[in-house]
Amino acid sequence: MIINRIYQNLNNFLEPGKALVVYGPRRAGKTTLINEYLKQTGYKYKLDSGDNLKTREIIGSEDISMISEFLSGYELYVIDEAQKIPKVGEGLKIITDHLPSMRIIATGSSSFELSGQIGEPLTGRKNQLFLFPLSQMELLSLHNKFELKEKLSEYLVFGSYPEIVTSETKAKKINRLRELAESYLLKDILELDKVKNSKTILDLLRLVSFQIGSEVSLNELGKQIGADTKTVGRYLDLLEKSFILYNLRGYSRNLRKEITKKSKYYFLDNGIRNAIISNFNDISLRDDVGRLWENFLVSERLKKQHYTPIYANNFFWRTWEKQELDWIEEREGRLFAYEFKFKKERFKQPKLFLNTYPEASITLVNRENYLDFIT
Repeated sequence: MIINRIYQNLNNFLEPGKALVVYGPRRAGKTTLINEYLKQTGYKYKLDSGDNLKTREIIGSEDISMISEFLSGYELYVIDEAQKIPKVGEGLKIITDHLPSMRIIATGSSSFELSGQIGEPLTGRKNQLFLFPLSQMELLSLHNKFELKEKLSEYLVFGSYPEIVTSETKAKKINRLRELAESYLLKDILELDKVKNSKTILDLLRLVSFQIGSEVSLNELGKQIGADTKTVGRYLDLLEKSFILYNLRGYSRNLRKEITKKSKYYFLDNGIRNAIISNFNDISLRDDVGRLWENFLVSERLKKQHYTPIYANNFFWRTWEKQELDWIEEREGRLFAYEFKFKKERFKQPKLFLNTYPEASITLVNRENYLDFIT
């Protein structure tokens, strides 16, 4: 089953003399998106992969005549897993400078590798897209809002990677999620020289899994996995740059009662979080539904922000007296605050927040109105 993605028509983002860089987690659908586009494009194209040794040799050579001959006669050049090509940024710069009519698409599942390689060489010569796992916005092309709500428990437990959503049985969803978590998403990190111990980073992920919605202490995490705080911080940064975690920081305008130094971490996909802790029980049998709900809303709101787009700085808010709000958006010169509640319960708005930020609004997001927040 092919599900229409938010960036279905890549012609809207392609320009001659520029590279279109598509980032996103492994298995989020980048390759499928490209292949579906190539089926209907009118451009004469060359499809390549960073896994191809010959491609690495040519594109990484910085040899203008060799690269020009390699692409002679083509109007569109597509490289999947471009981060695997040494000096790929310099190679793409040569193409944009010396073959100005050429259109380029480069995909990458590792932001810290690909963005580092292409950042400076392609300044002013690239457009960028980020492809998440399937969003509730995209799933509206398959289901109406009533049906999405009926399937909510599935998304809370199994997430929304395309191959998981389209799997017919629970057993297939579980097997594919385990493969995703163990074989794909951690692959980039564990291949890096900086990561010496795969057990340490997996232990760290498990600890973070149980602390969704809570402030994270690097010192405490380090004590529990036997690592210093610098190592913990570096690993968390790598997990964020490889599209597994999202770091949410505390908001403050220097009010002494507010907590600002700590962070919260969320998974970009609920299914990966549950695969890390090996818990695929239905929500009726779980004691972590609040964490699943909060993680789901954060990941889906991030998708909506990217795709709509909504330009905002995101934070949480908490005081030492434990007044708190789950999600703050700083946009349009104002603060928009949201509190996430899975159960239909009353919510007492924190007076300190309203008194400190009288221009702000506060909205309760629950099972009745959540689709308005994320679609």
